[in-house]
Amino acid sequence: MVLYYSYMKERGGLSKLSLLALQKRRDGLAKLLPPVAESLRGSLIERYLTCGNAHCKCARGERHGPVWYLSVTLGPGRTTGTIVPRHLVERVRRWIDNYHRVKEQLEKISDLNRELLRRERKKKKS
Repeated sequence: MVLYYSYMKERGGLSKLSLLALQKRRDGLAKLLPPVAESLRGSLIERYLTCGNAHCKCARGERHGPVWYLSVTLGPGRTTGTIVPRHLVERVRRWIDNYHRVKEQLEKISDLNRELLRRERKKKKS
């Protein structure tokens, strides 16, 4: 809740900034974007599995794993996923983190653009 309040407070403060300050802030945010080509939406899940073999260690409670699984929600009730090889787990984590950072920065850039648009519209009316 505190983060949301802080974000809304920041949003409201945009009207107090000069046109140049808004443009500079927007350009600065754009420069902070991680590589968009290295973005991935989804969740990385660590799973431990049983194979069903009655003589296997997993039948005694010592499950196989970890197996890393990428889960992506496509829509209501629709999920897809794939197993992520162990050597790619760190890359997938980084790509998921990049996705969240891109999304967060784009929201801020959108707020700035909305304020710039509001001012442009107001200037035209004058």
